[in-house]
Amino acid sequence: MRRSFLARFSSLAAALWTGFSPVLPVSAQEVLDGIAAVVNDEVITFSQVRELTGAKERSIREAARGAVRSEELMGKIAEIRKQAISDLVDRQLILQEFKKNKFQIPDHFIEDRVNTITREEFGGDRSAFLRTLAAQGYSMERFRQMETEKMIVQSMRQQAVKSETKVPEAQIEEYYRSHVADYSTPEQLKLRMITIRKGDEGGENRKKLIEEIRQKITKGAKFGDLAKLYSEDSNQEAGGDWGWIDRKTLNEALTKAAFSLKAGQVSEVVSIESSYYLLFAEAKKDAATRPLAELRDEIERKLIQEERQKRQQAWLAKLRKKAYVKLF
Repeated sequence: MRRSFLARFSSLAAALWTGFSPVLPVSAQEVLDGIAAVVNDEVITFSQVRELTGAKERSIREAARGAVRSEELMGKIAEIRKQAISDLVDRQLILQEFKKNKFQIPDHFIEDRVNTITREEFGGDRSAFLRTLAAQGYSMERFRQMETEKMIVQSMRQQAVKSETKVPEAQIEEYYRSHVADYSTPEQLKLRMITIRKGDEGGENRKKLIEEIRQKITKGAKFGDLAKLYSEDSNQEAGGDWGWIDRKTLNEALTKAAFSLKAGQVSEVVSIESSYYLLFAEAKKDAATRPLAELRDEIERKLIQEERQKRQQAWLAKLRKKAYVKLF
């Protein structure tokens, strides 16, 4: 349980970093760290940005090691930092709006949260909770501050979209028509394949071999067992199993041969360039599209969420418009 808390706490700390570091007036903080942005009379520092983006940057650097040009890598990192600054500015605007309106988060809300974590994650052992915080470099006071600001941001965002959002039926229907491909699955085939290479001598002996394999299958031998014995491709050990494929998986000739089969049927020998093939259709699925009646609630929830996000962005844009925000 403590390990899961550590993982979630670490990601939460990154996502809510400004909650751990009280924002100082410009005159007091500019000598301590480089300034990334100014939001009215408070600053966001580069150390805050680095703390927020550190995990992502490390992940990108490790994934791109030797595979991505340095200019491309730095471009990705720059985009991450740019987004982080934007997020931190929005967060600071929300906190300032909360203070401006003299709203309050009752102390018992925070105490209830601490008690819940202590009970659920540490079996009621408050000392263990404090040790875990200390291991992450945080005091209980700073944790309370983080939880308080988290509640503030959540409640203020909810307040911005508190009015009921209704989606007209016509809008749901239009979304379905425009995204019908997302709710459709193509015709599919569960395929096994045996590949025999022709070799350098024209392939007559190899053709005879694959024809004999086919005869054994038609007489009851299991396709997968013979694929393990004879097939000369990367799926040999899997018994020639290709799983479920659609008409875009194989080349045109093999696709035509495969999808002409009925479930349970083996193909004739297919000759293409340097190899012979046998294909076996284990099962087939017809193309299908989920009906609107089945998807209406899902689409409505999606459109409501999109509308709420639009309202939140419009609210944040108003906060930015009436604030002094300078990026460096």
